Amino acid sequence: MSLQPVRGTRDLLDDELQSHQRVIRIAEAIATTYNYRPIETPIFEYTSVFQRTLGETSDVVGKEMYTFSDRGGESITLRPEGTAPVVRAIISEGLTQTLPQKRIYSGPMFRYERPQKGRYRQFYQLGVECIGMASPFYDVECIALADHILKSLGLSDYKLHLNTLGDTESRNKYRQALVAYFSQYQNELSEDSKTRLEQNPLRILDSKNEGDQKICADAPKFGTYLGAEPKAFFDTVLKGLDALKIDYTLDPHLVRGLDYYCHTAFEFKTTTLGAQGAILAGGRYDGLMEQMGGPSVPGIGWAMGIDRIALMLPTKGNKKGLRIAVIPIGEELETEALKLTQNLRQHDFTAELFIAGNLGKRFKQADKTECQIAIIFGSDEFSQNQVKVRSLQMDEGSSNKEATIESSQLFSYLSALSI
Repeated sequence: MSLQPVRGTRDLLDDELQSHQRVIRIAEAIATTYNYRPIETPIFEYTSVFQRTLGETSDVVGKEMYTFSDRGGESITLRPEGTAPVVRAIISEGLTQTLPQKRIYSGPMFRYERPQKGRYRQFYQLGVECIGMASPFYDVECIALADHILKSLGLSDYKLHLNTLGDTESRNKYRQALVAYFSQYQNELSEDSKTRLEQNPLRILDSKNEGDQKICADAPKFGTYLGAEPKAFFDTVLKGLDALKIDYTLDPHLVRGLDYYCHTAFEFKTTTLGAQGAILAGGRYDGLMEQMGGPSVPGIGWAMGIDRIALMLPTKGNKKGLRIAVIPIGEELETEALKLTQNLRQHDFTAELFIAGNLGKRFKQADKTECQIAIIFGSDEFSQNQVKVRSLQMDEGSSNKEATIESSQLFSYLSALSI
């Protein structure tokens, strides 16, 4: 048995873990200004929570769920997405009595799919759910929150793709049109799409098969079958986005992969990550709660892929990015060095105390821990209220730079050096 992570999983360490935490921290702070509150649900649920909501014909249910029987004989599934568990929790905890509920969550999800860059079998999502609000202005607000978070993370290489899935009547008419169209090409469709033709032809529009995509290019457009009421709903969404100056691209083939969506559907896509272009996606799901056995309550939400977004984060400097080694010369100064190290940390610097071994060994230890700055002082410096600040990062062809600084000026000097 290999002592390696299971295929499609990995250990999160150092910079990658810090990037994940940064995404969550910034997103949660911004969501608070939109009056979203945190929620955590169990990592596994009864399988019926997902089978009843995601749709038997979805790839998630049909191919990707991690499902097993526990010792009591119950069918249990590791959560493949976050919306159904949150809606289940709203019902279970009696929160339908205190609507609206605006919730934000984050954590690991699980799907059995082919691992590649930005796609794992244990992956991490952050999502929001706004439950109990039927107005299209909340679709606008939900999309605006997503755009706000992405911009606050320093991202710009993305585009919002938008579509409407209409109401039930519109979808039924559209479904009939798609069946008539795709039936002409039944022998040319992929095996998955042949199955979808019988069960849910809208999903053929979402096929990644190249042959299917060519056939889809001339498929009927939803707008032709959209009733007056859902059209007015979508028009209000578009006007709201225009008012907030949020750019979007209308995408008639955007249908989303799960059965519970209606009306607004959207994806934020990037070209930075190659084939893994979708970094955030969601839509409205007005029938989901009723489908799960609760009251008829509207909802809208989205989820972002933390793994993918973390790959896109720009390097952003701050005091916490500066790693400092504190190196006293002489045992009698170790306590003073301990006090200085603690003081640096209380001023939001990352600091490490090195007192073991000779001076050369301590510099090697500082280098191994990727410290960029060393603060060095012996009895002479201490008696004159000074320290030496040495750069441990050398440019090619240069030597370490060192400066003698008054102790009272140390923090302002380090702040100017912060990366």
